[in-house]
Amino acid sequence: MQSWTETIGSCAALCTTACWIPEAAKIIREKRTGGLSVVAQSVFTLGVALWSAYGFLLHQWPIILANVTTLALSLAILGLKLRYP
Repeated sequence: MQSWTETIGSCAALCTTACWIPEAAKIIREKRTGGLSVVAQSVFTLGVALWSAYGFLLHQWPIILANVTTLALSLAILGLKLRYP
């Protein structure tokens, strides 16, 4: 059985990861990224990559899964921003 801290962490990871799905879907559907900053998206993507590395170093699967998933979405958004400026 999960502890309360693991449950809270898992819920937080689910919320912060899932919020990027509608953003990525909207950009794919509309092919418009005018409201996004390349610099901000790049820094965010780097931060998520570092969080992923941190999770791997600690062998913490909730951190790893949440951040690798968010990293994939963030990279997709960054790629679309570069493709559809």
